[in-house]
Amino acid sequence: MKQYETIIGLEVHVELATKTKIFCGCSTRFGAAPNTQTCPVCAGFPGALPVLNRKVLEFALAAGLALNCQVNRYSRFDRKNYFYPDNPQNYQISQLYLPICHDGEVEIETAAGRKVIRIHEIHMEEDAGKLIHDEWGDCSLVDFNRSGVPLIEIVSEPDMRSADEVVAYLEALRDTLQYLKVSDCKLQEGSMRADVNLSVREAGSETFGVRTEMKNLNSFKAIVHAVEGERERQIELLEEGKKVTQETRRWDENKESSHPMRSKEDAKDYRYFPDPDLPPVTVSEELLAEIRSRQPMLRGEWERWMREVWGLTEYEASVLTSSVYMAELFGETAKRSGNGRRTASWLMGETMRRMREEEVDPRDLKFSPEHLAALIRAEDEGRLTPHSAKKVFAAMFQEDVDPEQYMEEQGLAVVRDEKVLEEAVDRVLARCAKSVEEYRGGKEKVFSFLVGQVMREMRGQADAESVRRMLLDKLKK
Repeated sequence: MKQYETIIGLEVHVELATKTKIFCGCSTRFGAAPNTQTCPVCAGFPGALPVLNRKVLEFALAAGLALNCQVNRYSRFDRKNYFYPDNPQNYQISQLYLPICHDGEVEIETAAGRKVIRIHEIHMEEDAGKLIHDEWGDCSLVDFNRSGVPLIEIVSEPDMRSADEVVAYLEALRDTLQYLKVSDCKLQEGSMRADVNLSVREAGSETFGVRTEMKNLNSFKAIVHAVEGERERQIELLEEGKKVTQETRRWDENKESSHPMRSKEDAKDYRYFPDPDLPPVTVSEELLAEIRSRQPMLRGEWERWMREVWGLTEYEASVLTSSVYMAELFGETAKRSGNGRRTASWLMGETMRRMREEEVDPRDLKFSPEHLAALIRAEDEGRLTPHSAKKVFAAMFQEDVDPEQYMEEQGLAVVRDEKVLEEAVDRVLARCAKSVEEYRGGKEKVFSFLVGQVMREMRGQADAESVRRMLLDKLKK
């Protein structure tokens, strides 16, 4: 069998995290009742005039700069004409001729080392509505809430050669956009979707094969299966002496196979022309400078900062930067507590354990960096035992209580009264006379048991080192 090379390019649609739609004031909130977030503009009423949302432009520019793109100082919107039931205007407002950004690049890690994936362009556009197929009623319903939700489409060059490279590229895009906070990139909610353009050619050939496009893949698992499945399908056709047809296909994850939807369109099929209702977009030097000044640290920069400033391991930095919200929580807490190692321990240990158990997203954590830092300082200063610190944290996780106030109200601070501690030790020694005899007879392991009994007597609020010292003194007498 001949050896084949896979050629892959992606068109990634990203919903922007604006509060309102791209050309009107309707809400973009996810999960609202069908057709409750619409107006004459996004519902496509005749005569309704669109107005560009400035935040959409700012987010598009931020993404372009972070992805190393060139910015078109002069861009414009075009109408992409096609009929589909969820497209109320019978056209989509997009950017074909003069997109907002072009010629960028993303660096990914592959099995063979680092690789650069080029970005052809980034353009702004509006989303369509959503068709809901009612199997019981044998009909389809249309929800226009999503119509007019702002998108950027990130179009790569055909630089990827495997499913692993595709996933690495998408993860790099997702990390960048989430750290910019221009999108939550939740694939399961459709706020990040990928169209996969794929072709195969004989190894060593410089000529591209005929490509197909698979639309709206919204999970890494589906993308990997679609890439591998379509590659095998095209190779089988070529091995049988058949031709690959240029077409748009739909990937069926349940059947793990793709099916043709329609022949693949070219730009001419959409009859693009400049949108007459929207003026061109001119990006000033002042606006570009403002966007640059607001660019935050991205994931790679956070990882380096955690390692170099706070001495975290590569693994710890990787875990804590898996979410921008967790990275920011670490940063603020470490600065306030002065203890990066203890901060990492609390976040990777007790925090993530409770997040898993209660299915809490990092962005929904209730406790503040100030309160976590105060808890860490109290433990470092010996005013809280590890056992009591976990009790305080449990309350903070639920309601963000002030740890100092909660310690006082619940009586959780370490007991430092020597008289109270001595009375507890005496009670344990009297109650555990047999263990005392065993210890004095040379059975040193019993000592840990006695320490535990005193800590239990003190409800975990005694300083363990003070307990050990006092026990030893009394056992020697």
